[in-house]
Amino acid sequence: MAQAPARSSMFAIFRKRDFSLMWLAQLVSTIGESLTDLAAAILIFRITDSAFAVGAVLMVTAIPTLVFGLFAGVFVDRFDKKRILLLANLLRGFIVLGIPIAFTMQAAGTISQDAAVAALYGLIFVSASVRQFFDPAWEAVLPEIATEEELTQANSFLAVSSFGSTAVGFAAAGLLASADILLPFYIDAATYFLAFALLLWVRVPKGGQAEETTVGVVVENLRSGAQYLWRTPILRSIFLTGAPVFLSFGLWNVLLLPMAIRELAATEFEYGLQEALTSVGFVIGSFFMARLGDRLAEGTWLVLGTILMGVFGVLYGLSPNVQIAIVFVMITGLLNAPQSISRRLLLQRHIPRDMRGRVFSAMFVSRDVLFLLGMAGAGLADVFPVRDLVVVSSLVLVAAGAWVQFMPGLGRPATEWRRTLQLLRTAPTAPGLGAGRPANMLDLDRLIDVLPELGALAMERRNAFLAGATVAKAPPGCAIVQAGDASDSAFFVLGGRVVAGIPAEGQEFRSLATMGPGDFFGEIAALTGSPRTASVMTDDFTEVLEIPAQTLRELRDVPEMSKVINLKLSERLTRTQNADLVRLAGLDQRDLRDLRRRRGAGGEVADVPTPETSGVA
Repeated sequence: MAQAPARSSMFAIFRKRDFSLMWLAQLVSTIGESLTDLAAAILIFRITDSAFAVGAVLMVTAIPTLVFGLFAGVFVDRFDKKRILLLANLLRGFIVLGIPIAFTMQAAGTISQDAAVAALYGLIFVSASVRQFFDPAWEAVLPEIATEEELTQANSFLAVSSFGSTAVGFAAAGLLASADILLPFYIDAATYFLAFALLLWVRVPKGGQAEETTVGVVVENLRSGAQYLWRTPILRSIFLTGAPVFLSFGLWNVLLLPMAIRELAATEFEYGLQEALTSVGFVIGSFFMARLGDRLAEGTWLVLGTILMGVFGVLYGLSPNVQIAIVFVMITGLLNAPQSISRRLLLQRHIPRDMRGRVFSAMFVSRDVLFLLGMAGAGLADVFPVRDLVVVSSLVLVAAGAWVQFMPGLGRPATEWRRTLQLLRTAPTAPGLGAGRPANMLDLDRLIDVLPELGALAMERRNAFLAGATVAKAPPGCAIVQAGDASDSAFFVLGGRVVAGIPAEGQEFRSLATMGPGDFFGEIAALTGSPRTASVMTDDFTEVLEIPAQTLRELRDVPEMSKVINLKLSERLTRTQNADLVRLAGLDQRDLRDLRRRRGAGGEVADVPTPETSGVA
């Protein structure tokens, strides 16, 4: 079995200067943003004493998604992402300054209170509109700065930054609101300007040149993004299961203020403390994920986090006093970290670079639309008991978490995860794949049924494909390939199911994957001549078709198959350790060019030594 590398420090990501600057920029700007969020809600509640009016503050932050969301993603995919981030911070700083100016004018008698309130709603709407461009750009930049292996830590520490600063902002807002309700807005503007200065020093790899954007191009990009989202099973699962979660979150977020003030008789400071400790809980959960997030599948974390959040949300709704309520709501914050971070990881790992902006925007649109619907339900709190609504919204989370368990690409129960690990641990002593028979045209037709791209092969190429191909059957528990073995062939799954994993320390495996009909593996070793990167075991009665490396190379002359193979090769190479990337020296120049185009200029793979520079013959 291949020797696993030593586990790096969970803080190693901070050695990257660009990530540290992004982390700090988010820290300061989120402190300011949370000050504005809480101060605006308190200000409106003071004036109106209406839960619906408070909900309207949050609703105007979601409405811009309907107007700009999808188009913003297309814009982000086509233009310099760093410039988008810089301009967004600068604009939001000046926009937020308008809020205290409006209420200062109202205090001086220059404008009416209604006009000042309208200005607050309007400026929050404009700021949220700018954010529609900022969010997908931010999400698209992170995978350019952090490698695949660093993404769990990067997302976890960004969550620490986001929710830790939110905790500070909420706690401070409660105090500042008691002294001067306008002060939080001035501080928020200053934090945006500071974030702008920090992001100036971040180095972001350049994307493709911006092209002329027409209505037709925008519509086509939106269509391709939505099509990719819906046709990718795991992304479709995330999209569908996120719907009830975000609906619940929208209602929950609006109910927290009337729940605290009306039902728990909390002061404004205690309400701010409740919000702050919720974020502290998220920070603790994020540290937990940074350390242990790789121990379970992302789908498992999604199930556990969502269900348990709902359970403790119910307990919060039944709390007899504010002290007990704060404990329960802090636990919900802690449990929010696993479900939030795992959801983000799944998206980042399964969306190609050139699709990230538009697909993330599609996700943000769905999220904010559902937030909006949930927030619209806040008016019910002026009619029905707030506690009942809190309990109902929490039960929705429990049901949503249970649903995740059964969705394609997500529902991997902990028992199945452990069974997969146990199966892979037996690879060194497991029986191998038996002798096969020559493949025939019927076998190829079966493969085309589950891998339609092969249908592009002309008859001459089909005969060449079958010339050196063999078909073999194996019962459960057979080792088709083992990590570290030398080989020059690749496999296509005709039927059954196999599991794969990359060996790690202590008889553990990472990057576990389950593959079924139409999937293929072994392409890295076949194309590079390097040892196998993963062990692959049969998990059911399985039939595979094996082809020589030369046949695989010839397949890459077919555009449809070249795209499929390059995508899978790029995806799997990002899941290897950085120390293993020298295997790329075995790729020819065409392979390297294709991977550079797929990963993007300045990406990790483009910097790996080529045969000429590495001295490998």
